[in-house]
Amino acid sequence: MPELGQPAIVRIERLSKYFGVGVARVDALVDINMEVYPGQVVGLMGPSGSGKTTFLNCIACILQPSSGRITLDGETVYDDHWLKADLRRLRLDKIGFIFQYPNLLPFLDAADNVAVVLQLAGFSSSAALARAVELLDYLEVGHRKHAMPAQLSGGEGQRVAIARALANRPRIILADEPTAPLDSQRARIVMDLLRRIAVEQDAAIICVTHDEMILDRFDHIFRLRDGKLEMSPARIVGAQSLGARPSP
Repeated sequence: MPELGQPAIVRIERLSKYFGVGVARVDALVDINMEVYPGQVVGLMGPSGSGKTTFLNCIACILQPSSGRITLDGETVYDDHWLKADLRRLRLDKIGFIFQYPNLLPFLDAADNVAVVLQLAGFSSSAALARAVELLDYLEVGHRKHAMPAQLSGGEGQRVAIARALANRPRIILADEPTAPLDSQRARIVMDLLRRIAVEQDAAIICVTHDEMILDRFDHIFRLRDGKLEMSPARIVGAQSLGARPSP
């Protein structure tokens, strides 16, 4: 259902992906349709081998689908072939990534781990660092900006990773098992944080998960089975309960 009448940020139409040919062909994704709207956090579940990673990589413009259409933030980027020549730039401009583990660069402190993404996007060192500190403050880990990754707790490290994902103000955030290494309390805190970000940044978040304890944090839950997508009902958490505040 559209959020406040706005168009979908992520629109996937008849997306398919297969590997191999002939008798060796494996259909990883079969005619997938999905829409995710501003302010929504949706979960993607399914057993190992069901196509979750393949699907996420197609949305991220990392893996080329076999057929279908992908529209991101109002721009069709794939329609049976790539319509954008510079997919790296597209990812930098439109998509933020959060992984199962923070994957922070061990030789950079928290602030520089966020700033490096902005420097790759063309920001000056001073502007990148200022934006990084702003984001760490927003995520309530600004006091750890000079800490090295090895000095951060699991929850702190994941917040730094989220700050990195938000660096370029993307409207699409793809999260792959972001709560897997966390205990149930920290997992819920991270999911509440992602929900707040979706609302305040007017973003769409797609989160791959196996964590049954956080299912009530999603607006919708999609399940992949044998490459086919089905939607399950999910409890919707009201944004007003998440302490919304101005986004940086």
